Amino acid sequence: MKAMSKANIPTDWGVFEIVAYGDHADDQMPHLAMIHEKTHSREGVLVRIHSECMTGDLFQSHRCECGTQLHKSLESISEEGGILVYLRQEGRGIGLIEKLKAYELQDQGLDTVEANVKLGHAPDERSFDLGIQILQDLGIVSIRLLTNNPDKIKAIEDSNIELIERIPLIIEPGASNKEYIQTKKKVLGHLLD
Repeated sequence: MKAMSKANIPTDWGVFEIVAYGDHADDQMPHLAMIHEKTHSREGVLVRIHSECMTGDLFQSHRCECGTQLHKSLESISEEGGILVYLRQEGRGIGLIEKLKAYELQDQGLDTVEANVKLGHAPDERSFDLGIQILQDLGIVSIRLLTNNPDKIKAIEDSNIELIERIPLIIEPGASNKEYIQTKKKVLGHLLD
């Protein structure tokens, strides 16, 4: 995987240089690094490694807190600079079609982990090594990581990038995602108060 193209994009959170990473030049689903214009160091960088969630990020679904986490991360990054790494790992790595099938099973009473397993998947099939590769390519030495996910923390700790601080990204549960967030805490071990 390598950087294939880049451009500046103005957003509600300031100007970002967006870099597309893929295995080949015509990759239709590249991973992205969004580097905020206020980012002037390679040490102590505020970072969010965010896995794609079309339903939450784009359509603001209330089944999860992904879209809210994405926007809260961008707000934090806009204040001091930082990097958003956007990994194309929809549905904890199972893809959109399988995620929608999992939603159907959740509507029948299964939790998010049980639904993935019933469909023949692991509870979480993502790899955060891709995010680490991107950060390494950008020359990042140490980070402050916006996350509640212990798997992301372990991935950084097992890399040559220093984890200076974990910054919680707590979203108040709503009626539609309270059980989902509880499952993330109880079953997947997410660090939620």
